[in-house]
Amino acid sequence: MQVGFIGLGTMGASMAANLQKAGYKLVVHDLNRQAASTHIANGAQWVQTPREVAAACEVIFTSLPGPPEVESVALGKDGLIEGIAKDAAYFDLSTNARSLVQKVHAAFAAKGAHVLDAPVSGGPRGAFTGKLALWVGGDRAVFDKHKKVLDAIGDQARYIGPIGQGTVAKLVHNCSGYAVTVAMAEAFTMGVKAGVDPLALFEAVRQGAGGRRRTYDALIDQFLPDNYDPPAFALRLAHKDVSLATALAKEVGVPMRLSNLTLEEMTEAMNRGWAQKDSRVVLKLQQERAGVKIAVDRGALRRSLEADPTTATEPKV
Repeated sequence: MQVGFIGLGTMGASMAANLQKAGYKLVVHDLNRQAASTHIANGAQWVQTPREVAAACEVIFTSLPGPPEVESVALGKDGLIEGIAKDAAYFDLSTNARSLVQKVHAAFAAKGAHVLDAPVSGGPRGAFTGKLALWVGGDRAVFDKHKKVLDAIGDQARYIGPIGQGTVAKLVHNCSGYAVTVAMAEAFTMGVKAGVDPLALFEAVRQGAGGRRRTYDALIDQFLPDNYDPPAFALRLAHKDVSLATALAKEVGVPMRLSNLTLEEMTEAMNRGWAQKDSRVVLKLQQERAGVKIAVDRGALRRSLEADPTTATEPKV
């Protein structure tokens, strides 16, 4: 089976190389032919257009900067759609817009071909080592058929749901991750300005409860099962802690936009009469605003965690 790969930048070059290491014959294209030199030296075939990639391959991957580039490669002049064969599968590894993913999917479906969104997470190092998560949306049967190819790219290829849902998972991951990073920077600068050595502060907080677990593990015990009693740490105590932190920030002259917003959320939750519930009960406010009810079955959640070899904490659910 010949595999097409378009977009040989920092991420794409490594992912394409891993496909070659797994024994797949590649047909490659990039705006810069020099980017493909190593792949060509290792046996890849170079072609001039995305259309030629599609015409030669049963499975095609793209790794591109964003929606404009994906639309051009997929639907533009000499694009993939002009050469795609019936029953071929096109996986877009880019971080894309769900609306565009759905548009491309519909256009290819009219020609009897399959489109799946498969954004990746793991960064350049993960792309190089093959330690990547791939979150795939589209036809489950097509995902299953080509799972072996996906496994040559990353070690955590996971089917998420219908077309576009892989993209949703990636956007949730990235948006929340950057928000948490900004919040950490906000609190950390307060600590440094209050006189703590940066390295000593880093070493200290890294050994705390938050530092010892993965970011999203914070959702396991209360948020996902919708259970805030009995509290692991009461809201009234968390409210006190954040109040003290923001007060110290004022004392040392550090702006704390996100932390003050967090305190406002906690105060609203306190005014709901939730002071004795677990501190994560604050997260119910956002569910209310979004019109979403989240309540994962505890048994299903435990089985999911037990089946995940990367689970970093002992699940308490």
